[in-house]
Amino acid sequence: MGARTTAREAALQMLFALDTTGNDIAQTIFDYWRETPGDPEGKSYANELVQGAAAVITELDNRITGASAHWRVDRMTRVDRNVLRLGVYELLYRLDVPRAVALDEAVELAKRYGAEDSGAFVNGVLDQVADDCGRVDPVVSAEQDDE
Repeated sequence: MGARTTAREAALQMLFALDTTGNDIAQTIFDYWRETPGDPEGKSYANELVQGAAAVITELDNRITGASAHWRVDRMTRVDRNVLRLGVYELLYRLDVPRAVALDEAVELAKRYGAEDSGAFVNGVLDQVADDCGRVDPVVSAEQDDE
């Protein structure tokens, strides 16, 4: 697994802990890394994701609600809710992460940690958020791909 993939997994676990406990962000991050060692690149990215998502959580939740038909964020499972927050944060604020990567990584997290239908649910909501905010990946032609 790559550093960013493991960072996203760590970020999900920290966001889940924040959602469950309501503890301070800095304390949650400190406690997580005290219990779980991580490589420096992954640790830094995970911390950025958690701090960034927590700072704009209301906006993330509003985007999720707008993109999920008939589902309020507070009625979603904690795993789905926090995977979506992470994915929406990357779509809106991490423009260095391609749309396809943000969606694929979130779907894999949902499949790994969520319920049987979590992957499809997360994919549908994130795809709608990406469309709503105008995130598109550049189209690579066959000629460019061969170079």
